[in-house]
Parts: sequence; C-alpha cells; structure tokens
Amino acid sequence: MRSSKLLDSPNNKALGIVFMTLFLDLVGFSIIFPLFPAMLEYYLPDGANSTSLLGRCISPLFYWAENNGAADPKFMTSVLFGGVLGSLYSLLQFVCAPLWGSYSDRVGRRKVLIITILGLALSYVAWFFAASFWILVLARLIGGVMGGNLSVATAVVADVTSASKRSSGMALIGIAFGLGFIIGPAIGGISATVNLLDYMPQLSRYGINPFSVPAMISFGLSVINLVWVSVAFKETLPAHKRLINVENKNISIVDRFKSPCRATKQATSTYLFFMLAFSGMEFTLTFLAVERFLFSPINNGMLFVFIGTVMIIVQGGIVRKLSGRGLEKMLAQIGLACGLFAFFGLAYSTSLIYFLTSLICMSFAVALVTPSLSSLVSLYAPESIQGQALGVYRSAGSLARAIGPLVAALAYFSFGSKSAYLFGSVLLVVPLVMANFLPRPNKYNA
Repeated sequence: MRSSKLLDSPNNKALGIVFMTLFLDLVGFSIIFPLFPAMLEYYLPDGANSTSLLGRCISPLFYWAENNGAADPKFMTSVLFGGVLGSLYSLLQFVCAPLWGSYSDRVGRRKVLIITILGLALSYVAWFFAASFWILVLARLIGGVMGGNLSVATAVVADVTSASKRSSGMALIGIAFGLGFIIGPAIGGISATVNLLDYMPQLSRYGINPFSVPAMISFGLSVINLVWVSVAFKETLPAHKRLINVENKNISIVDRFKSPCRATKQATSTYLFFMLAFSGMEFTLTFLAVERFLFSPINNGMLFVFIGTVMIIVQGGIVRKLSGRGLEKMLAQIGLACGLFAFFGLAYSTSLIYFLTSLICMSFAVALVTPSLSSLVSLYAPESIQGQALGVYRSAGSLARAIGPLVAALAYFSFGSKSAYLFGSVLLVVPLVMANFLPRPNKYNA
C-alpha cells in the first residue's frame, strides 16, 4: 500500500473528472478573449451615421469620444462596450455561482454540473447564430448565469478530500484555470482566421457571422464535456448528507463578505484591490495591443499564451519551492511591486519589447500575489472556518472581476489608454501598502 497516495481510487477519479470539466469549460469560455476588439468593431455601427437602435444608443458616446480628441471614436466606443459586456458576465457569475452551489447542496453535484454545462452549450449556440449585437449580448447573459461550475467543482473537491489534503485538491482547480486560459485564447485567435462567410456567403441569412467558428469550437467542447460528465461522473454528495448541508445555508451577498477574523479580512481586502486593477488590465489589454501595435485576433491569442506560460513557470518554479517557509507575505509584496512596475510600463510602452517586458512583470505579479494571499488566508483562519475564510476570499475576487473591466473601460474611454494604465498603477499602491500590515501567521510564530 502506498501511504503517500493523496486519495483513494474513486475520489482520485472524481477529482480527475472535475479537472477535465473545468479545463474544457475554461477553454471554451476563454476562446472569446482575444476576439473582443475585432468582434465589437464588427458589431457596433458607426455612431455618426447609423439610424439603428444600437446606433442611436452609441451616437452620444461616439460624438463624446470624437470631441475629446480620439483618433478613432468607434474604437474607443468599442472599448467601453467591451467593458460593459465583461463586467456584466462576471457580475452574473458572482451572483449566480453561490446559487448554483447552494442548489447542488440540495440535489447533488452531478445534476448541477450537467445543467450548467448544457446552459453554456446553449450560450455558444446563440453566439454561433449572433447576426446582431443583441444576440451576442443574450449569449453572454446566458453564459454568465450558467457560469456556476467553479463553485460546484470546489464543492466536489471538498466532498472527496480530507481537511489535511484540501489545499492539494484545490490546486487542481488552479491548474485547470492556468491551462484553460493558455489554450483557450490560442484556439480563439487561430480559429477566428476562418470565416465561414468567405466560403458560403448565403449562410449570413441564418445569422452566421465571422466569429461563428470559435463559437462552434466552444460548443463542441461543451458537448464533449456534457457527455463526459454524464457518463463518467459519479455523485460525490450522498443523499443522506444533503439536508445537513442545506441547514443554516445563507447565501446573501452581505454575508459573503463577513471575514471570520481580522487577519483574513486584511488579506482578502488586499486581494480585492489587486484584482480590481488586474481584471481591468486583463480585459483592456487586447484593446491596448490593437491600438498600439495593430494586433490581430491571432496575435492577441498568442499574447495570452505568453502570459499564461510565464505564470505557470513562476508558480511551478518559484512559488511551489518557496511555499510553506513563511515567505508568503514577502512573495505577495514582491508580486504587488512587479504589478506596479508593469502597469507603469504598459502605460508608456511604445515598442513591442517594452510591452512584452511589462507583461512579464504582470505575469510575475499574478503568479506571486494570488497563491500567496490565498495561502495567508488559509494560514490565518482556524481549521474549523477554513471553508468560510476561503469562500469570502473567492467572493472578493469575483466581485473585483465584476467591477474591474467596467471601471478600466470607462477610464480608457474617457482619458485614453495611457491614463487608464497609470490609474491602475496608482490603484495598486493601495494593496501594496496594505500588504505591509499583514501579520505573520501563528504557525510560523510557534
């Protein structure tokens, strides 16, 4: 018998299925990331000439950008609309993920996974036939509501791991995120070079658009995922435990931010401000690359591959080796300082080398800050309230992703890319100062 084995075979199989489920979901979800600038350029009309409802809606924004000296008012308007779409999707995830998690406590994990995966597949069908901007919005709304797999997957990990092995199980979720956000944008950028209308223009009458191929791939991945879960996933929450889990369940938004102790509140607040800045940068980055360097969708896809690869190298080669040595606070501070430099560099980057160097710094920031602060939250919280503390931490990140893209897009639209990224660097000063006051975990004081 191997005593070092993390889990027995059935539990190990459940974790493997959850890993693949999240990976396939995130690949399908992130395919759209490098496409936003080109998609909005395609869908949004010229506000100065269009008489459509959408044209009349964006006309004031178009003229405002034009009078504010924007070289390309339509592009600046697309940045703002992109921020609205990004924040709306994340806001729906923030609101609905706990609801899906709570529902899974009553009916089981398998049923909710199947429902949410099916819902995501339907959102990709809507995207495939999105002849108009409003159908694209509908697709994003459905996707946001159905984006509850993370909370359910986290619950599955909790179902099949002991408290001592919980962090190892949760690490699988992080790996799925990392790989998904590398492969998805790459597929999106490459697949966007294929336009079905170039081969069959008559398909336009059915709503087929230049971005239908990426949507078709996302749909295909969801179908594979749906079949995979339906056939292979066995329920991890027995019926006799479901009523116990539902008792005393409170999923109000206010209660989601009640940190169990002062130290976890400090670390969570630090993470909230960091993610506000990072999520805004993450969403507007493709627009910045188009504005400064005329990047195509495939270039933007490779940009995400570059960022994700650096993050994996840093997390695997630095964070993993230094974790558990009492260096979490220092790593978080170094990461925040890297982020400050990255934002400043992106604001002034006029050469591709300078731009990529700044992105390396940003990748270091994310790879160091996120796991370090989550480790601190876990170390600060007593064993009995680990789940609550980490739940508040994740909710803070979700809220930041719901606000950050819109705030960054507004700054970009109103003041230009340089000022928007300088604002991000100023915002990062807040968590950098807050990190200095994080206490040393009692584990290391013993």
